[in-house]
Amino acid sequence: MPGLVSVKTPPTATPLRILVAGTENGGGSKRTPSPSPSFSRSKPTKRTPDKTHIDESSLDNPDLGPFLLKLARDAIASGDNLNKALDYAIRASKAFERCSGPGLELAMSLHVLAAIYSSLGRFEEAVPVLERSFEVPDLGSGPNNTLAKFSGCMQLGDTYSMMGQLDQSIKFYESGLRIQIEALGDSDPRVAETCRYLAEAHVQAMQFDEAENLCKKTLEIHREHSAPASLEEAADRRLMALVCEAKGDYEPALEHLVLASMSMIANGQENEVAAIDVSIGNIYLSLCRFDEAIFAYQKALTVFKSTKGESHPSVASVFIRLADLYYKIGKLRESKSYSENALRIYAKPVPGTTSEEIASGLTEVSAIYEALDEPEEALKLLQKAMKLLEDTPGNRSTIAGIEAQMGVMFYMVGRYGEARSSFESAVEKLRASGESKSAFFGIVLNQMGLASVQLYRIDEAVELFEEARKILEQECGSCHLETLGVYSNLAATYDAMGRVEDAIEILESILKMREEKLGTANPDVDDEKKRLAELLKEAGRTRNRKGKSLENLLDANSYRTKEESAMRRSTFGFRS
Repeated sequence: MPGLVSVKTPPTATPLRILVAGTENGGGSKRTPSPSPSFSRSKPTKRTPDKTHIDESSLDNPDLGPFLLKLARDAIASGDNLNKALDYAIRASKAFERCSGPGLELAMSLHVLAAIYSSLGRFEEAVPVLERSFEVPDLGSGPNNTLAKFSGCMQLGDTYSMMGQLDQSIKFYESGLRIQIEALGDSDPRVAETCRYLAEAHVQAMQFDEAENLCKKTLEIHREHSAPASLEEAADRRLMALVCEAKGDYEPALEHLVLASMSMIANGQENEVAAIDVSIGNIYLSLCRFDEAIFAYQKALTVFKSTKGESHPSVASVFIRLADLYYKIGKLRESKSYSENALRIYAKPVPGTTSEEIASGLTEVSAIYEALDEPEEALKLLQKAMKLLEDTPGNRSTIAGIEAQMGVMFYMVGRYGEARSSFESAVEKLRASGESKSAFFGIVLNQMGLASVQLYRIDEAVELFEEARKILEQECGSCHLETLGVYSNLAATYDAMGRVEDAIEILESILKMREEKLGTANPDVDDEKKRLAELLKEAGRTRNRKGKSLENLLDANSYRTKEESAMRRSTFGFRS
């Protein structure tokens, strides 16, 4: 009797691809295996029209559906002709619907059909097939039927993920988790693995609080059911460390990584230990413990070179970490040298290196060249990275991020028209991916607004700043520095349009928040005071101010140099 399959399997197990009752699993996927009957991500293929001719009389044969489904599975396993597998799966689902009626067999055949559509890159056609499987009325509460519901939810989540629609993806993963908990209880080890899968999706969507709660649940289940130092617990601790790092909780992150490393050492996973050492180095770098970070990186570098070869992308990734570190401690020559070492590896990649790996590495190196004040070179690397990535739904968010970074580079070198075009393209992709409510989207809107100002497209800039303000207020809060920067840009734009009263209202609000957050002696506060004073003078008014406490007036922790303030301010009083 099949139970609810888990999302992740131990490294020694055979990864899942197709999950159909009474069949064997075949093949594997680079992505963490899902319990859904889906294939690994495939590049979209040219659509072949469905030319399935079905003899209606043959559908009355009760043996036809299982036979056709077996043919579809065989075609999938051979990998020779997915279009033929699609033909068999369409006919099988029609046969089950005609002969067996709505029930488990029909639901599972629809899952296989949707998986084939996804493998062909036809995700939009997979979605309605999966939605139809949920509408099969005779799915009761038995274990096989529960498996079908769970599998369908997770597969639909995978499909939306491959389409770049993370919100929809998470919604169906959560539905699958609820079904699994109802069937198995909330402390079953398989529930822990589905929680981990959902946590990874939340991390991808930058929803770190939700991811942290799920990671805590998985660790609680491991304490109850797993042996000490298990590989599954180590994987969960690495994910928990990633979440803690993203939230700025570096000490807990370091603790989880050390425990994960001990588990990997106990299980003889040398390469995994090296990968964890890189993560430990990242934490030490964030904590400004530079000597310990260098030691961790060099330790990982030695292992990767000996086990994977000196031209492996893993070696290049450590070079990039070292380049970043040496830049931060002011050793610019060493930083550039490590960057060049990484680029040499990406220029002649070893067999098996994916274009996504190279594009990611080039993007990271470009950020270092940007920091080294070489924007033209950074821009060339970003353009190379763009050429390596296909414009598929699953790559939209990644491409949007690169385009946004290219927009910043164009802006820095004064190519404002190209900057605006890059930001506009990034905004379109983020909207299509369902990420139009994220903080990153708000930041990109703000940057596009700045480019519009430089092109004297003031009305457009106002619309962009206003949309960015709404998003960042929702995602970050009104006192966050990113939100305050948008307020400042919006006030400057209102001033340029002659809406002086609106500009004064915003500047008074900004100044009040900055004084409370930074203290009255901070350079940014001083700049805002001067801008407000000029506007008030024009309007013939004086500032409506309240007394500030001595603590705010003498907030020593808020001091920054005038040079730092100038770096953050763009022309015309706008903030980037």
